[in-house]
Amino acid sequence: MKKLLMFVIIVSVLLYISNSWIQTTEITVESDRLPASFDGVKILQISDLHDGTFGDNQEKLVKKVKKTEPDLIFITGDLVDSNRYNLDQSLELVKPIIDLAPIYYVTGNHEIATNDTENIKSTLTELGVNVLSNEEQVIEHNGENIRIIGIEDPINGVLVKEALSQFEKTDLFTLVLSHRPEAFQDYVDSELDIVFSGHAHGGQFRLPGLGGLFAPGQGLFPSYTAGMYTKNTTHMIVSRGLGNSVIPIRVFNSPEIVLVTLKSI
Repeated sequence: MKKLLMFVIIVSVLLYISNSWIQTTEITVESDRLPASFDGVKILQISDLHDGTFGDNQEKLVKKVKKTEPDLIFITGDLVDSNRYNLDQSLELVKPIIDLAPIYYVTGNHEIATNDTENIKSTLTELGVNVLSNEEQVIEHNGENIRIIGIEDPINGVLVKEALSQFEKTDLFTLVLSHRPEAFQDYVDSELDIVFSGHAHGGQFRLPGLGGLFAPGQGLFPSYTAGMYTKNTTHMIVSRGLGNSVIPIRVFNSPEIVLVTLKSI
């Protein structure tokens, strides 16, 4: 009986950590294409909240975000969940951090599945968020520029490859927000510098030595679930995200926010 109780306690603690303990993952991306004035810029990536809650009024999550002291904040889709849609609940994260740093946002599949996408976008825009729907912005610092592109989730009918084709190739260092990591080869073919993605939920159940077990759009034993992937000159950062959707729990896969530091070499 004692052994069974101990087993239940251990499993309960593991499940709590895997679903409630927010990890800040730090990644440094080096590039000889990055303008010197952007050296040291910190980008905080938030992905796949899925209307999840972390403390009253998202207090626990907001505290974690503020602690990173980012220069830019990227929200890479699925801020809400179409199965239990509650925009106000997710905005409890956005409102307290809107003045922390410029925020850029792209849709995930769940925003579009709510059939309330335009309201979501307009509400975020009114709060001061830069909503990018297959659009780009150029930002300047000390006379040097980089480009930020936002790709709308392809569930809207425009494939990632098609969306990327509308942007001119340029010498500008290019950061991309795009929900779908399974489109990695399209990002490589477009010669993008850094892509920020989510969607995979870290593979939901992470097995030691094997990684994620399942991801939407990739199936069993997916290739892109967490961390940084590099091919040619393209780096893709995949966030494990924060919340859950169809599968309600994570195992060995704690929620995370990702802090990326740019380094010019």
